[in-house]
Amino acid sequence: MPICIPNNLPAAKTLAEENIFTMPETRASTQDIRPLEILVLNLMPTKIETETQLARLLGNTPLQVRLEFIHTRSHEAKNISAEHLFQFYKSFDQVRERFFDGLIITGAPVEQMPFEEVEYWPELCEIMDWSLSHVTSTFHICWGAQAALYHHYGIQKQQLPEKLFGVFPHRVERRSNMLMRGFDEEFMVPHSRHTGIRREDVEACAELKILASSPVAGIYAISTEGGRQVFITGHSEYDPETLKREYLRDKLAGLPIHVPENYFPDDDDSQPPKVTWRSHANLIYQNWLNYYVYQTTPYVLGLG
Repeated sequence: MPICIPNNLPAAKTLAEENIFTMPETRASTQDIRPLEILVLNLMPTKIETETQLARLLGNTPLQVRLEFIHTRSHEAKNISAEHLFQFYKSFDQVRERFFDGLIITGAPVEQMPFEEVEYWPELCEIMDWSLSHVTSTFHICWGAQAALYHHYGIQKQQLPEKLFGVFPHRVERRSNMLMRGFDEEFMVPHSRHTGIRREDVEACAELKILASSPVAGIYAISTEGGRQVFITGHSEYDPETLKREYLRDKLAGLPIHVPENYFPDDDDSQPPKVTWRSHANLIYQNWLNYYVYQTTPYVLGLG
């Protein structure tokens, strides 16, 4: 089934080239199908790149998905045109009275700042509180996961000795959880962050269940028992070249950065990266959409 995206969204061209089945809003409106309504709070500065990454994964399922984007009104995006935001994004005020099947809250490049010092923190807290009554399941990514764990459960992020940067092996800890259905014994996930969360802090919260972790990267996947909230500390949505772009950007800027682990063949950054996480990325989004959104959400939104 296709993913329904806004008319003329830049991601459409890339997705079509990759044989991802997309459908513009005008065509979707003529079909007598109730698509899943998925809202994305895109906090990343590289908005078009993130739109494409998420649409690629959400579109690779048997379910029809209608994607909408919101941005924070309390922060002015500097890396995207005002025209793009005006055409493809809404503010929270424009959607607060609606109900959604799923919400994705992305990461953001503010992880080394205290949460309360982030410009849009009060607005983000308002959105996270709203999600508890207006969204069937919320999928939090990287800093978005740290922010939600702090806001909802008081779990503070911790500074790492150095940036966790690369692609790392992980193992499932709670195979009975539907989010982990079909996972191999070991699977790879990209990470790019300066902070993490302590296992003991998560284990002290009875509402949270650790689903998967890595000996190097730490806890990867957490959820509440019914899957109303999912927290993912890595970036399974990353493109093959995303870590490379981050690495070259920091290297050219003279910042302390090492070659991403388990990424370039023999750590040779002149070689094309090895992509070892694509199947896992598709599986985790398929499982979330199927078991925690589609199988749970009411047919008439707002009545469940």
